[in-house]
Amino acid sequence: MPVFPARPVRPGTMNQVVRRHPSLYGIPFVLLMVVASYGLTTFTQTRYDLHDQKVKHVSKEQELKLDQNRKKFDIREEYFRLSAAANETWEPKRIQRPKGLPEWGVPPSQPP
Repeated sequence: MPVFPARPVRPGTMNQVVRRHPSLYGIPFVLLMVVASYGLTTFTQTRYDLHDQKVKHVSKEQELKLDQNRKKFDIREEYFRLSAAANETWEPKRIQRPKGLPEWGVPPSQPP
């Protein structure tokens, strides 16, 4: 089986130029990436600015409504308030048992 030659049969002028100066394709590509990066920053910044405006707008409305009736929260105070309320309204009551059922639960099973 014949081996292919390392060089093409007819080397073109473009092929020779790229072999001599590979930066002819590399430098424009890198330059394009840098310019595109800076160009896209304006669009992304606009997107984040609009999002921040929406968030700030909602937070200002919420802030106006919450600051009117704000009370300092203390967990101990809430605990004592809730425990006192539970003790005041609780009252033990007996319920009616079904007929044939003893007062203190289910009767023992019959011995075998």
